[in-house]
Amino acid sequence: MTGPVLAVDQGTSGTKALVVCPERGVIGTGFVPVSPRYGPGGRVEVDPAELLDSVLGAGRRALAHAGEPVEAVGLANQGETVLAWDPATGEPLTDAIVWQDRRAEPLCAELAPHAEELKQLTGLPLDPYFAAPKMAWIRRELTREGVVTASDSWLVHRLTGAFVTDAATAGRTQLLDLDQVAWSQRALDLFGLSGERLPDVVDAAGPVGVTTAFGPGTPLTGLLVDQQAALLAQRVTEPGAAKCTYGTGAFLLAHTGHRPHRSTTGLVGCVAWRLGGKASYCLDGQVYTAASAVRWLTDLGVVSGASDLDTVGSTVPDSGGVTFVPALAGLAAPWWRGDVRGSVTGLGLDTGPGHLVRALCEGIAAQVVSLTEAVATDLGSPLTALRVDGGLTRSALLMQTQADLLQMPVEVSALPDATALGAAAVARLGIDPGLTPEQVVPDRKPSAVYEPRISADRAAERLGAFRAEVEALLERAPSAAGDHGTR
Repeated sequence: MTGPVLAVDQGTSGTKALVVCPERGVIGTGFVPVSPRYGPGGRVEVDPAELLDSVLGAGRRALAHAGEPVEAVGLANQGETVLAWDPATGEPLTDAIVWQDRRAEPLCAELAPHAEELKQLTGLPLDPYFAAPKMAWIRRELTREGVVTASDSWLVHRLTGAFVTDAATAGRTQLLDLDQVAWSQRALDLFGLSGERLPDVVDAAGPVGVTTAFGPGTPLTGLLVDQQAALLAQRVTEPGAAKCTYGTGAFLLAHTGHRPHRSTTGLVGCVAWRLGGKASYCLDGQVYTAASAVRWLTDLGVVSGASDLDTVGSTVPDSGGVTFVPALAGLAAPWWRGDVRGSVTGLGLDTGPGHLVRALCEGIAAQVVSLTEAVATDLGSPLTALRVDGGLTRSALLMQTQADLLQMPVEVSALPDATALGAAAVARLGIDPGLTPEQVVPDRKPSAVYEPRISADRAAERLGAFRAEVEALLERAPSAAGDHGTR
């Protein structure tokens, strides 16, 4: 049995670090916030120094809290956040362009004739959400110097000097051949990136290098993109189950086995992880704005924060006829319409904060229902339950709304930091490859199970109102930049 490991989850709004012991569980925690900057034209970026400082700060706080050394480090990352940097010095050459950034939309529009070819090659629909359009945009608009990669490669280089990315993070670029799990020369050519120096693609578990950032030299043995790390921590290691993480956005992943699955419904087919040289795959669907929509309501003064959702929402019995489509950064899967913006309809003089909160919860939950229906269509069988994690699962109102609209149980993870625990799991596998994935993740007894409380007819009525408003938005929005034929 291995000793404690340090697991670092570098996320959009902050970095969480855990010291995880196989016998005693979490024995140390640390958190450092990160503040992305939002601007016109879909701009979302962050200072790379802030990302690195948050990793170092959170990791050191967790170690100080634990008060004992660790055997290895695991790192989870944002996936589609990219930057250019100098490989000789490690110094950033640009800000980090965050996954929510939409400035590469015109570039995607230019590549629209190749959208289907890229989807067949990489499993991903053509959209600025993914890394390659942002990488090409950086090369076109900002700098031709250095290397341009996802944020994980830069962080790992700063920690160890290595130039690598794990197979699942590489799969979020739209530059990885989904079948070969290797960089695709054709995709590189299409994005104008054929001359780029790209990081080596490595397994999620295994020695990458040694870091002294957290004290004495410690091996970095685990790398995994955030949502796949949560998938592993939720024990979704075989086909037939799915999890949804409610963070800045909401992300639903369903395991599909050892063969890649190209979605016919607008989901993303991607690598779940590669262990021992063998890849596992998943289907992935995204809701761009979940906690970020709650933050928007907070900025308007409707609520004081996410912890206020249940208090304010409980002041009314329902949404009072208000429908909220929280497409504040566009609609992701299964529509892939970045040009669509959010809407709130059905307002009246009697509309209050509680109605807006309930309408937002319904809007987030209804989008997740669309993702579960797409998974069921792709896999040929419905899901029987949904495993959920992330900060917004603390809202009983949102979770009950999700169960009501899904018409199936919602199992809330007892692990509030599933992504970090997934990073800890691959770090332990990297120390002892004789272990199995099931042996390195905690038992997944849910902390709560929400059962549907409304009839199927009532759920269908509420979903119908939401979908009618989505259709109206799709018809009104300009489609040239966002509709790539994946609906």
